[in-house]
This record gives sequence, C-alpha cells and structure tokens, in this order.
Amino acid sequence: MKAVAGGLLVFAALVYIFARWQESTGAAWAGYVRAAAEAGMVGALADWFAVTALFRRPLGLPIPHTAIIPTRKDVIGRSLGDFVGTNFLSEQVVRDKLRRAEISRRLGAWLDDEDHAERVTSELATAVRGAVQVLRDDDVQAVLEQAVVRKVLAQPFGPPLGRILGQVFADGSHHKLVDLVCDRAYDWVRDNHETVLRVVSQRAPSWSPKFFDAMVADKIYAEVLSFAWAVKTDPEHPMRKAVDRFLVEFADDLQHDPRTMAKAEQIQQQVLEHPEVQNLVASAWGTAKKMLLDAAEDPSSELRLRVRDGLRSLGRRLVEEPDLQAKVDGWLEGATVYVVSNYRTELTTLITDTVERWDAQETSRKIELQVGRDLQFIRINGTVVGSLAGLAIYSVSQLFF
Repeated sequence: MKAVAGGLLVFAALVYIFARWQESTGAAWAGYVRAAAEAGMVGALADWFAVTALFRRPLGLPIPHTAIIPTRKDVIGRSLGDFVGTNFLSEQVVRDKLRRAEISRRLGAWLDDEDHAERVTSELATAVRGAVQVLRDDDVQAVLEQAVVRKVLAQPFGPPLGRILGQVFADGSHHKLVDLVCDRAYDWVRDNHETVLRVVSQRAPSWSPKFFDAMVADKIYAEVLSFAWAVKTDPEHPMRKAVDRFLVEFADDLQHDPRTMAKAEQIQQQVLEHPEVQNLVASAWGTAKKMLLDAAEDPSSELRLRVRDGLRSLGRRLVEEPDLQAKVDGWLEGATVYVVSNYRTELTTLITDTVERWDAQETSRKIELQVGRDLQFIRINGTVVGSLAGLAIYSVSQLFF
C-alpha cells in the first residue's frame, strides 16, 4: 500500500511536468491539468507527512509533534486504561451487562447436559488430585492436631456428656443396654459354676471339710444365679432401680459436681494423649488422602457419580426455578460490582503497566503493521482529493478572473 500511495504521488508529479511543458507551449487545457496535478502532489505530501508523523520522524528531522506513538506511548497507555475503566468497568455498565447475560440460566442449561457435567466433574477431580498431592502429610497432620485435638482438649468434656446422658436416661433409652448387661451377667453366672466353686474353695478355711465347702459353694451359686435371673427378668427389680438412680446421679454430677467434672477432664486428657489416639489422628489424613485419590481417579466412583448428579441437579434447578436464578445472579452481580468498584484501578493498571513495558519502536512498528494499510488510503485519498480541489480552484479562478 505504501508503493501504491507513493506511485500515485510519482504519477501526479509526472503529470505536473507534462502539463507544465504543454502549458509553456500555449495549450489552454494544460493549465487545468497542471493545477490538478500540483494540488494532488501537495495533498499527497501533506498526508504522507501526517501518516508518517504518527510512527516516526519524517526524514529523521526533529520536527515537533512527530513520532507521536513512540514518544507518547505511556500517555496513550494511561489514556487507554482510563477509557476502559470509565466506559467498561463502571458499575452501571457491569450491572446492565450481567443482567442481560442471564448467566445463571445459561450456566444451568449447560450443566444440565450430561457431557458437560462429566467434564466439570473430571476437572474438579483433577484439581482435587493436584491439591491433595501437593499438600505435605506432616503439615496436614499438624493442622488436624491443632484444629481437632486441641479444640477438643480446650472444651470441657463433663458437662456436655452429662447433658447428653441425662437426656438419654430421662428418655429411658439406656434400658436396652441395661437389659443386655443383665443378660450377659446371668449367662456368665450360669456358665461358670466351676469358677464359683473354685473361688469358694479357695476362700474357705483350711480346716473346713471339703464336702461342707462344696455345699456352701452350691448354695452361694444357687443364690447368685437366682439373683441374676431375678434382675434379668424383673424390669422393676430394686437392682435395676439402683442402676437407674446411679446413672441419673452420675449424669448430674458430670454437669455440676466439680470433683466428677475434674475426673472427667482428666480422663479426657489421658484418652487424647494415648498413643493409639495420636496414631489415629496421624493415620486419619493418610486414609482420607487415599480415599480422595482413589475416588478422584475412578470415573465410576460413588463420589464422582454424586458430584456429577449434583451438578446436573443444580443445573436443572437454575433453569426451572426463577427464584434461584435471581439469587445466583444477585450473588454474581454483587461480587463483580464489588471487584470492579474496589479494584478498578488495579485492573486498569494492568493495561498501563503492560504498555509501559513495551519497547517504543517495536510498539510503533506493530501498530503500523496493523493499521498501516488503512492509513495509506489516507495518502491515496489525499492525492485524489487534492487534485480535484486544485482543479476546482483553478477552474473557478479562470471563470471569474
């Protein structure tokens, strides 16, 4: 395009020379052609200067207000940043654009598609795998210990347990456990006759006759078995009542008795500091990590299936429920407006800083390559318009003068 524009200038110059020569020979028409060619050269040269001045100094001369883009690159970048911030990042523009975009409805329709839901699930699985593999096991275990174990230790153990047990005992939910204990006690007594005889024999005086010891042991065994049977079969047995009273009092002591509460906290401390508990905390992350990795890598795992179904369900709700659409759009609008309102300067600085880092000459060259073709038409048009203007002026002057 430079060659075309330059060639047109050369053509105008040749026409001018030819017309000037013809004019010297007395040809009447030559004046009109000369005026048109002369004005065309002036227009072409003027527009060449204007176009060139945008990107470099014409002929290398230090003419003021030339090489505009290289010398004023930073100013242009700041102006561009201000223009974007004012016209594209204003609160009203952002709100209007988001409302017309209907993001929640379109997102819901997109998620409702099975392939799209599977794609999102796959991307989430990849993200989970990456995050889990990046985390150091020691750091996670330390966080678990601080966030879980220390939190548990910081809370009194007795009163909450006492309230729970009090509610359980008041509802009578513990009776099945008492029944189980009574059944097991009766079964043990019934199945351990020899043990009872041996204990009585060991406790009997050395001078006591063996047959007498056996009679006493049998009698004791029969009484114990009868007692265990009575406790087992009679819901109103005094022994059961005593157990109920003990449990109720114990639950109350856990909430109000300082000594019982102190013992409960001591037991709590001992349990949490037990090596097995510490090993459980240490191994919890390892187990959870393996489960997450296995579930994330297996497309047919229960976790991935549930995530995919959940995404599709959310998509259907976003399409079918206007209230949910409005709520999600409101969240998006509020979050975006907050970012734009509070970080507009940082966003536009991205433009200005990027432009400032560009090399001035390289920037000018790239811009010229992008818009130079259209700018060369300015030179062509300048030549044509100049020629027509010169012809018109010469014609008018000949007509009136």
